[in-house]
Amino acid sequence: MTVSSAGDSSESIASLVGLAPLEAVLFDVDGTLCDSDPLHYHAFRVMLQEIGFNGGVPITEDFFVENIAGKHNEDIAEVLFPDDIPRGRKFTEDKEALFRKLVLEQLTPVSGLYKLKKWIEDRGLKRAAVTNAPRPNAELIISILGLSDFFQAVVVGSECEHAKPHPEPYLKALDLLKASKEHTLIFEDSVSGIKAGVAAGVATIGITTRNPEHQLMEAKPIFLIKSYDDPKLWAALEALEKMDA
Repeated sequence: MTVSSAGDSSESIASLVGLAPLEAVLFDVDGTLCDSDPLHYHAFRVMLQEIGFNGGVPITEDFFVENIAGKHNEDIAEVLFPDDIPRGRKFTEDKEALFRKLVLEQLTPVSGLYKLKKWIEDRGLKRAAVTNAPRPNAELIISILGLSDFFQAVVVGSECEHAKPHPEPYLKALDLLKASKEHTLIFEDSVSGIKAGVAAGVATIGITTRNPEHQLMEAKPIFLIKSYDDPKLWAALEALEKMDA
């Protein structure tokens, strides 16, 4: 599988045409369907400061990206409270409750999402959401975005034996959809998620919603896009469609 740089359109197109005929498209949720990381960051920052984490000094966005973004809550609990995991689990549960309140007030889809949604629906492709977020979070976001009827399955990391970056959640989605990994495409915005998709043997496109390009490229996506409006994505999809024909 060819891995292209963030700006190499010709290699991006070559990376996708081999998927023909395309059967399924899988999406992460946070940062991939919507720009929700700022809400997660705000919730963690406020609640950690309240309990005096890091001597009461607010966490930085760099700390959030490196230690929290894209990770499963069990792993986050171990990072934040290595000496008291039960406390860490309770903290992440409370943080998710705050996040859900914030989501109801301010949530925006990634630019071009509904254009891609229509393209997928028009071609009758199978689709699933695959996330490390708790199911209540994922279903709330999907509902707010009007995608409840779009996704045929929602796979949650905590309901698998292993969460991302392990490939199991994506392999489970392929099994539920009865789709071949050789003819499936994944969209992901985090290093953890891209690693999971690549480990599952599925072509994975990274979307640079919030995370740095150089970190995402280290996880080996086939290429990166800025949003679903990115001309590079549509050039590649058009080439893939010609191969299908």
